[in-house]
Amino acid sequence: MDFDVANLLLTTQEKKKDRSLWSEYYQNLLSECFLNNRTRIFVFKSKAPAPVNEMFQECLGSSCKSRVVKQWRHIPKNAERTLDAPDIIGDYGLSLLDWGSSNVLAIALGSTVYLWNASNGCASELVNVGDNGPITSVSWSPDGQVLAIGLNNSQVELWDPRASQRLRTLQGARRSRVGSMAWNHEILTTGGADGRIRNHDLRVENRILQNYRGHTHEICGLKWSLSGQKLASGGRDNLVHIWDISMASANHRPSQNRWLHRFSDHTAAVKALAWCPFQHNLLVSGGGGTDWCIKFWNTQTGDLLNSVNTGSQVSALLWSKHERELLSSHGLPNNQLTLWRYPSMTKITELSDHSSPVLFMAQSPDGCRVASAAADEMVKLWAIFGSPVVPKNRAETANGGPFAGFSLIR
Repeated sequence: MDFDVANLLLTTQEKKKDRSLWSEYYQNLLSECFLNNRTRIFVFKSKAPAPVNEMFQECLGSSCKSRVVKQWRHIPKNAERTLDAPDIIGDYGLSLLDWGSSNVLAIALGSTVYLWNASNGCASELVNVGDNGPITSVSWSPDGQVLAIGLNNSQVELWDPRASQRLRTLQGARRSRVGSMAWNHEILTTGGADGRIRNHDLRVENRILQNYRGHTHEICGLKWSLSGQKLASGGRDNLVHIWDISMASANHRPSQNRWLHRFSDHTAAVKALAWCPFQHNLLVSGGGGTDWCIKFWNTQTGDLLNSVNTGSQVSALLWSKHERELLSSHGLPNNQLTLWRYPSMTKITELSDHSSPVLFMAQSPDGCRVASAAADEMVKLWAIFGSPVVPKNRAETANGGPFAGFSLIR
């Protein structure tokens, strides 16, 4: 018998037994102190508490549902309606088409003004000016109740279409035709071939508020900003001027009624002008002749933001009222309407249904349709901008109690 081996076996067994006893004691001690004899650490005695008020969940849910998901829009390539326009004057410097807020389209053909009611499709003759013609411009008042008619003899006639009655006559220019007009509430602004711009206060008989002098050739385009504080003018001298109404006064000498900004980057006559509806200091101008460019101006700083060569004469510009899109009409060489996506200025579509240069454009009161008139003696109506998208549950949430308009606070 080997006593050394026997002693080794006996001593190792005792150590293992002692170690197992200490280990068991240690585990029991941990359980008592930390776990309090519980078998699980994470135990919920009851269910999680319910939300304090479910109203906020309903509001958040309605706001998510009311968000409109933009869908692909079909733009017809052909005009939805075509109207004959015989004897229309194919002059780039005139303004012979306007669509009023009463949904009536006015067009001047030679010495006659015709009205087309877009609501019922009825057409009628308003007036023939005879020897005072031809008519060189037409422009509706903001409320759609008065039509201003510019004449070749430097006069402007104001007409009430409902009564077929002439209200008064203004001196729109000095011994020259009135090719452009623009309204600013009760102020009618006229531009003549003499390069002068006049503001007429229609609340007072024969009162001229201001004279703006800065152009050396005929005024082709006039547009007031949405705020009514700034006036943009374009002329055959290739210039664009920005005028501030607060800086002008009838008591100042002509040299003192100076422009706020003068833009001379165009290389041809400027007729197309459009103020952006969602960036109030942004003005877009288009050049005729061989200029072919659409230019974007910051009228606050006077900076040129962008210039796009369209490849065709630009005759008119219109902003969409529902999307960030810009529509331009063109003359030679392509005679098309082009819809652009702003600010990338990528082409969305081109409409080439006119056979001659497109000279005039007007937008319907709801902003969905556009009328274009060209030297081919045709007026075409386009469903190009589409209808505004309204959230489905807007009517449902109109009387929805507290926080019903939560989704509209943005």
